[in-house]
Amino acid sequence: MKWLCLGWRRCAAGLVAMLALAAPAAVAPAPVAPPTYTWDSVAMGGGGFVSALVPGPPGTGALYARTDVGGAYRWDETHGRWLPLLDWLPEEQAGYLGVDALAVDPANAANIYLLAGTAYLNGGKTAVLRSHDGGASFAVTDVSAQFKTHGNGMGRQNGERLVVDPGSGQVLYAGTRANGLFRSRDAGASWGRVGALDVTTTPDGNGICLLVADPSSVARGAAQRLFVGISRYGSAGANLYRSDDGGASFRAVPGAPGDLMPQRAALDGQGNLYLSYANGAGPHPLRADSMDRGQIWKYAIASGRWSNVTPPGVTAAFSGISVDPANPRRLVASTISLYARQGTANGDRIFVSSDGGASWSDVIARGFAQNNGGVPWIAGKAIHWASTVVFDPRDARSVWVSSGNGVFRTADIEARPATWTFTVKGLEETVPLNIASIPGGALLSAIGDYDGLRHLDTASYGSPIHTPEMGTTTGLAVADRNSRMVARVGRLLYLSADGGASWTQAASKAGKGQLAWSADGAVLLHSPENSSTSYRSADRGAHWTAVTGLAVKNARPLADPVDASRFYVYDPLTGGFWASTDGGGSFSQRNTLASGGASLIRAAPGRPGDVWVALNESGLARSTSAGRQFSKVGGVGYCGAVGFGKAASGAAYPTVFIWGTVGGVRGVFRSTDAGASWLRVNDDAHQYGGPGDGAFVVGDSNAFGVVYMSTAGRGIAVGKP
Repeated sequence: MKWLCLGWRRCAAGLVAMLALAAPAAVAPAPVAPPTYTWDSVAMGGGGFVSALVPGPPGTGALYARTDVGGAYRWDETHGRWLPLLDWLPEEQAGYLGVDALAVDPANAANIYLLAGTAYLNGGKTAVLRSHDGGASFAVTDVSAQFKTHGNGMGRQNGERLVVDPGSGQVLYAGTRANGLFRSRDAGASWGRVGALDVTTTPDGNGICLLVADPSSVARGAAQRLFVGISRYGSAGANLYRSDDGGASFRAVPGAPGDLMPQRAALDGQGNLYLSYANGAGPHPLRADSMDRGQIWKYAIASGRWSNVTPPGVTAAFSGISVDPANPRRLVASTISLYARQGTANGDRIFVSSDGGASWSDVIARGFAQNNGGVPWIAGKAIHWASTVVFDPRDARSVWVSSGNGVFRTADIEARPATWTFTVKGLEETVPLNIASIPGGALLSAIGDYDGLRHLDTASYGSPIHTPEMGTTTGLAVADRNSRMVARVGRLLYLSADGGASWTQAASKAGKGQLAWSADGAVLLHSPENSSTSYRSADRGAHWTAVTGLAVKNARPLADPVDASRFYVYDPLTGGFWASTDGGGSFSQRNTLASGGASLIRAAPGRPGDVWVALNESGLARSTSAGRQFSKVGGVGYCGAVGFGKAASGAAYPTVFIWGTVGGVRGVFRSTDAGASWLRVNDDAHQYGGPGDGAFVVGDSNAFGVVYMSTAGRGIAVGKP
């Protein structure tokens, strides 16, 4: 933004000089500062897999959450919401939103460490993120050259595979998926391989899945006893190791279940280690791992004796296991990937024991009540993929459980029934795939897994989910000149004639993919997922015909906002720009742009033939001739997404928003003069890892300056001036 301010100051200085020559007594007007933006997430609540909940040391009240694609959070009890910790991530570190492990220093809850990285983002870049202020700021140690992790991989709920030595906050251990055990002696700043453990990878690629450092073994400033869980069956090799000399040597622990894999573990402080087991890495079945069978075992550390303490008659896979910090005999455990009756849905079971696992009470079976916590879309959905279950660090009557759709909390686990409250405010972990801001209407979102919502207030959690529900919504389209006409597609196709307030199912040729309504709402185009054929319907889905002349796989058609006969398609693979002038019946190639751009192209509202294409490293291109000629928009070196919003007061053109690079700075920029000048509207603390797969940045049609951006898994970011 410096170049913009500098340019403004030069203009102001010139103006002052001219005024001085014309009238020496004149006083220059005070400069107007650029607008300050506030950034938050569009309020939806939860929506994705919270891989683990990790309490801080007893007495601190600290509680952290990590997710598979949405970063990490700290619970703020005072305000009753989760605080995101990784919104500062730049685009080149978007993969760090996949947090594979989280460790809290047992001596200081403000010291936290994240093992972060996603195999399919940023080349699998992996880092240990280090904070000494509860996640308010982080230092980054890139460990990619030594090992890589996968926060969205199988076994991501195992753990924790990162631990702080209870004898020294300078010493940490990290268990990796393919490279063995590592240790840091400088609080995570550097790492070295622990060669005494000769385990690297495992057949399922999950490697070392849990680490435990025993506080009762601290001597000479470090824990001497370490436990290492390995994600494999006993037939493939030992799956539990221990060291009694601070990692100088390890030995396999005999007697562990050979036909199951360890999931999570907890010490009771009385010389016992509790472990949960399942027949797979989880959190769901994959290939030979059916993830439908498991047990809970207690290991007496001194004697080496094993005891099967599985709840009687329960054969399900187990994951969550925790010990009440104030009562070593009191345990809580959860199944995972079990779909037993849970209220009106099917989900996991939670068990509590007051005698060290000798007996258990099925908390769900004895009565289940759900409180939506002010988030209505969760109604009728279960606690599932219950990867961790932990006692509240302030009140052991209260218990938290992580789920495939967020976090639930009961104030009293002994109540009959226990009421489980969806506790997700501030925790936004959805993958946004599409969005539409309807002039004079609502904001419509399309997200993975949970359809999307109709937002009348982006700060309110009361927005309704699209109904009927179908799961993931991939495509969303609005007719520009008849904006009450809306369509959305996933595995099914739904149409709305009232701006998304209600939906009616329509027939389609295939599932998922992308849609485009003609400007007047008379013609609907559908490009199904992984298809090179697009389809056209002129009777709202009753009949479909194949579009001719267009063989673009995964095409993302765009309707001209004024001329109902025109549609456009850009092919990122070849750079070809295609257009239709007969209402989508046929297309012809009209131009060739740089390849490698974003398939989501935009047209300026109310302007026929005014098309903008984000070309990533090749910048931003614009055509005012329906694609016949394009020119590069000056000053934009990189552009990952472009969109439009309400025009500024007195402006002759809609506000343009981009995710891109201007003046060497990458971020969200806006222009009120058709791209002649740009103003950055986000800051380094609000980058969200860039727009992710949804690849959209779009302004609000009804409020000038408000902008929405997709993320890789942190929901929809919203900036307001």
